[in-house]
Amino acid sequence: MKKVAIIMGSDSDLPVIEKGIAKLEEFGIDFEVHVFSAHRTPVEAKVFSETARENGFGVIIAAAGMAAHLAGAIAANTTLPVIGIPVKSTNLDGMDALLSTVQMPTGIPVATVAINGAANAALLAIEILAVTDASLAEKLDKMRKDGAETVLKKDAAISAKYSK
Repeated sequence: MKKVAIIMGSDSDLPVIEKGIAKLEEFGIDFEVHVFSAHRTPVEAKVFSETARENGFGVIIAAAGMAAHLAGAIAANTTLPVIGIPVKSTNLDGMDALLSTVQMPTGIPVATVAINGAANAALLAIEILAVTDASLAEKLDKMRKDGAETVLKKDAAISAKYSK
């Protein structure tokens, strides 16, 4: 099975990233976590991106705040799927990061999840890997079924309490 790379622009993004790490661990996905900056370590980010496929990666998740050019810089140097996580900062509540991540030019796509949406980024990476892995697809189906059952139990409890 291919690995998932998680790249963050700063170690201050780790509390956001940990939710994605937990999802990858829950599904038994091998992954690596690195800190590369699009602006402060552009050479290292480029080399990682260019060699990611040959190093066994199938998807790259890139998280950054503020100008948030990391996902785009990664995507510019690989044809692997790249998922961007805009990270909320004190300035502009993460809208700057969201717009920087989602507004990619034609030809260099970046899938973008919600601000601080690391869990969904990990789930999207798992869905991408599940295209060629039936056991992962089964785990995703089970997760969705369990989620539906949880909501229906909550519905029944609320309905019983408040319906007349």
